[in-house]
Order: sequence, then structure tokens, then C-alpha cells
Amino acid sequence: MASTQKRPDGRWRARYRDAAGKEHARHFSRKIDAQRWLDEVTASVVTGRYVDPKAGKITFAQWFEQWAAAQVWATGTKLKAEQALAAATFRDSPIRSILPSQVQAWVKGLSARLAPATVKVYYNIVSSAFRAAVTDKVIAENPCVGAKLPRERRREAAMTIPTPEQLGKALKAAPDWFAPFISVCAFAGLRLGEAAGLQLGDVDFLRRTISVSRQIQGSTKAEAEVVPPKHGSERVVFVAEELIQDLAQHVQAVGVFGKEQWLFGYGGAYFNRNSAADRWKQVREASGIGTFTLHDLRHFYASGLIADGCDVVTVQRALGHAAPSITLNTYSHLWPTAEDKTRTAGSRLIAAVLGDSADSVRTAGTSAQ
Repeated sequence: MASTQKRPDGRWRARYRDAAGKEHARHFSRKIDAQRWLDEVTASVVTGRYVDPKAGKITFAQWFEQWAAAQVWATGTKLKAEQALAAATFRDSPIRSILPSQVQAWVKGLSARLAPATVKVYYNIVSSAFRAAVTDKVIAENPCVGAKLPRERRREAAMTIPTPEQLGKALKAAPDWFAPFISVCAFAGLRLGEAAGLQLGDVDFLRRTISVSRQIQGSTKAEAEVVPPKHGSERVVFVAEELIQDLAQHVQAVGVFGKEQWLFGYGGAYFNRNSAADRWKQVREASGIGTFTLHDLRHFYASGLIADGCDVVTVQRALGHAAPSITLNTYSHLWPTAEDKTRTAGSRLIAAVLGDSADSVRTAGTSAQ
């Protein structure tokens, strides 16, 4: 129900009731303006874009915290969400007043001090919060739509992979108690947190497998906690006999600790992100191999599988990616190109037809030039 009525002071009062029976009213100097407002409200109701004018008065931070409390997030995702909110320059503004230009300015500011991948993570979280506000009829539109994000470097340019020689130097420079930790990252493709979370029972010395069923999350000893692996990352990795022997020697010489029988740690505690990275930094400096990260050892493992002819699904399962598309997006540049395959297939066809004479044809062609 909607109506307009002229008040004693000469202004026009426009009012309507929403679906919940709540009355909303505004005052205008001209009747045509009052009617136009009612028409706009009616149109928004018909098209499903109606929002309660008072709902958007809450700040973005208030809405974000309300929305985040209902999400089922892993600890790492929750931390990223908190960081995204803290970085949002419009967090204290009424959510209905936030403009696309403000979001774009925020993205630009982030881009000046953060990596493109981090900016994208923050943007996606904030955009999800706005999108939920649209769904709940708090605001009519998501101001994040259309924002331009900083370009990320091409993966082949951004990815760094140590050579076998560099990795060999690192293993020689590493203390005996830390070298096996490096090995499970480089020769089983485990993430830092997954390697830190290994227990004796995860290694099947007879079947030569390593089960990834937990990870350590957190950057400090106080923050570190045992959590399930990333979504889709729980897996069994089939590893080389040499790595199994390396781990067996580690257990015999160094031992395990705690009732859980943790394989790796420092100072009587399992590794966290900082403690493992600090030990690795010492190894890097001692071996002079540069600034490779422990995650680069995971890339080393993936590149080895691909170079040996493993298909996408095999690499995906070994690395614990949730879907083959993630593997392709990350490592597509390491697979042989169509041109390489075409040349190799052509050579095999020629050899199949001509046999040894194929070599003589190539030789003759070369001598004639």
C-alpha cells in the first residue's frame, strides 16, 4: 500500500508499507518527486531489488562481522578474513553509502604495498561479504562488481624452482636432523605445514607411502595448531625407496617426540611456519643457493613428476590439489607444448616408416647444404 498526502506545511508525504508491514515515509517539496520515489520503490519490489532503507545504515564492519560469524571457515581462511576487514578503508562507513569508486581506490592502495595475489584474496573476501548483503536485501548492489585488480605475474615468470644441483647443496649443508624435513618437501611434494604435521604412524615403511592427514597452521609457537589438511589435500603419497630409507635412518638416529610421535620439530615442539622457515633460511645461506622457499621444493617435486611423463591427474593426486584445473593453472607451463609433441610424434612416424634409412636421409640432407 502506497500513498501521497499534502501536509499543512505544503510538503508532500509519501509512504508505503513493505512486505513485513513496516511503514516507510519521506517528505518532498513537490508531489511529482514524491510519486517518483514511490514508483521507484514499487519497481524495486516488482524486480526483487527492494531493500529496507534502514538496513543499510549499519557499517560495513558490523555487517562483515555478522556475516563472518555464520561462515564455516578453516583457521587460515578466518585469519585472512580478519586481515581483509582490517585493511578495508571503508569498514566504518554505512554499507549502503560505499561506492564502486571507493572500492577501486581501496584496491589501488593495497596494490601499492601488497602482492597481487594477496590483494585478490582480500578483494574476494570483501566482495563475498557485499554479495551476501545483496542476497539479504541489506543493499541493492555489490560495489565490488567491475573493480580492476592488479595483474599477477605469469606463473612461469613468478615460479622459482631449484635445480637438482642446488637442492643437493642444500641437503649437504643441512643438519642431519633437518635434512629429512627438506626431503619430504622436495621428494614427496608436501607443503610446509603438512611436513611439520607428520607423525611416525603416517609413514608406511613397507608399502613406501606417506599419509597426509593433518597440517600445522600458525606462524609462531603460540599460534601453531594441528588442523586437517587443506580442502581436498588429504592423500597418500607413493614415495621412492630412498626417501623411506632416509626417514628410517632419521627415526633411528634422531628419534621422534611426544605421545603423538612427531617426526620433525625444534626445541621439543613441532615446527610452525616461522621456525621451519628460519631453519631453512640458515640452510640456504650456508649452501649459497639463493632465496628459494620451502614451497619452491614442492614445485621441484611437481616439475620432476611432469618431466618424467606423469599426467595431470597423477600430479594432482600426488600434490593434493582439490581439482585437476588447479594443477593445470599452476604448472601448465611445465608440460611439453603441442609443438614439442608434434615434432616427437613426427620423428617416430618417420622412424617407423623408414627405419635406419631415416637417419641416412637426415645425414644426406645435412651434407648437401
